[in-house]
Formats: sequence, C-alpha cells, structure tokens
Amino acid sequence: MDVNDDKALTPRTLRRYIQRFPQASVLVVGDLILDHYVVGKVSRISPEAPVPVVHVESESVRLGGAANVFNNILALGGKADVCGVIGADESGRLLMKELGSKRSSRGGVVIDQDRPTTRKSRVIAHNQQVVRYDVEARRELKTSLQRKILRYVESRLRDVSCLVVSDYAKGVVSAPLMSELTRLSALRRIPLIVDPKVEHFSYYKGVTVITPNHLEAIQASGLHRDDDQSINEAGAIIRQRLGCRSVLITRGEKGMSLYEGDGASWHLPTQAKQVYDVTGAGDTVIATLALALSVGATVRQGAMLANHAAGIVVGMVGTATVSPEQLMEAVEHG
Repeated sequence: MDVNDDKALTPRTLRRYIQRFPQASVLVVGDLILDHYVVGKVSRISPEAPVPVVHVESESVRLGGAANVFNNILALGGKADVCGVIGADESGRLLMKELGSKRSSRGGVVIDQDRPTTRKSRVIAHNQQVVRYDVEARRELKTSLQRKILRYVESRLRDVSCLVVSDYAKGVVSAPLMSELTRLSALRRIPLIVDPKVEHFSYYKGVTVITPNHLEAIQASGLHRDDDQSINEAGAIIRQRLGCRSVLITRGEKGMSLYEGDGASWHLPTQAKQVYDVTGAGDTVIATLALALSVGATVRQGAMLANHAAGIVVGMVGTATVSPEQLMEAVEHG
C-alpha cells in the first residue's frame, strides 16, 4: 500500500491492523525494571528537614522497562516474550511473580548473582511525584550472561514477527549484543525496533526503526536547540548516521515526527486530551509500533497508531497499558 495514499491512514484501515494484533509475536530484549509505587498524602513538613512527610496509604509494584513493553504488547492483544536480567533478590522475585502468569516460558530471564534487580521507587502524593529513588547496577553484563540471552533469542526467532530492544542503559544492551541482534533480524527478515539511550547510539546501526524522544535526538545528533528546525535536522542526521529505515522522534505535547528515506518527514500532532503522567509512554509507543509492523502496517501507519496509544496512556497515573478497545475508540474519534 502506498504510504502517501490517504486511504492508508483512514480509521477503517488502522482499525483493521488493530484487529490483526493477535497474529503478532514480539520478542522484547532489554532492561527489566520493577516499578515500585508508594502512594499517600502530605499534610505537614518534617521538623527534621524542609521535606514533606508522606503518610503512606498504599504500595504496589508494576512491570517497568522492557517488562512494561512486554506488558503493553499483551494488553494490546499481541503475543510477547521478554529477555533480560534480574538479581537474586526480593525485587527479582517480585518481578518474576508479575511476569510469571503472563509468560509461556522462563528461559529469557537470566539471574545475575552480582547485581541487584533494577527497581525504581516513586513516592506519590495527591497525584504528584514527590521523590524517586533507584536501586540499580549499570555495568555491562558478563559475557556468559550475554551469550545466554543470545542463545534464547536464536531459539525463539522462528516464531517471532518483530524484535524490540528496550534500552535503559542498565547493562543488558551492549555493542556485541546489538550487532548480533541486527544480524539475526536481517537474516530472518523481521523488523528490529529500538527504544534508545543516547550513550549507546553507536550500537544501533542498521536497525529498522529507532524511537528517541526529542531530547535524546538533539543530544545524539550533537545539536543544541530544541526547536522544529533542530528536530528536523536531528532526524535526518540520526537516520543517515545509523543507516536505519526510519527515525520516529516522540515530542511530548508536540506529538511525533517521523523521518524516512529520501528526506521524507511527517509530523503527527499529539492525541493526548490531558497529561497526568508520561511514565512508560515510550514503552507504549514502541509496543504499538512493533505490533503494527508485525501485521504488515507501514511505519507511518504504525506511528499513527502509536501516537493514539501514547495519547491514551499519558492520561493515566503510573506505568499503564492500553487495550485494543481503547485504541480502536481513539482511532475512530481522535
């Protein structure tokens, strides 16, 4: 289908791809994160220091990072598996418990005895984040653990319609790992989509689509201003430098900008009605795009669906997911 044909972007066409999501099978490789939420109320300032005292009312844990991409794919009706690392600790046990009921196999998650499970704890009062504290080790995985992950990826490739790399720079994604994933995806002719980190941009050469946010795009391209012209320059520079098919830059309240071959660019205004929390919005974008490409959509069509999904998820507090019904409705009335 010609991506310049308006029919390719009609609600009817986009809904057809959402209906096909159950045919997709996506393997997510990257940094597994446990998102820990402490929710309460503030009614006074501490006498010990000028900080609010939060009276805790509830605590919960959710899947974050690569695990949240995995969770988003399932919520949208697709099939998914996930590859990454946890520590031999309570956070790792909780993360596996959250993953457990949703996965058909446990082979992709390896345990590193020498590192903690990555955990982000957010203290929230009156729908506002008061503080966040992280437990993590950012060093690169040992070669033996990288090999385990690659062996698992190779064992699953026959059943997979798309590979996603969710890079939070917590140690899983390295230059050798990316090099192998790029080779394997080209060999199997399946899309490879990357949610990047600036310090790893040189790793992503030859991927299908990369999805930086506007600040990452500006930094990675060596520019200094965050305006429309600079974003356009950044998109072209990144695409040329990495030799990837497309660059999809997420731009918060300004929506998204897509840069493809031959200098073609395309801008999507935001679909968000209200913004409460941008936590995990990038995970929702890459999950939706992966499902769309898995079922034959163009990158433009996938970007349009991802833009609608992001508009829904930023209207919820905390790490959230989108259902096929919500996405259908957003496409119809967006």
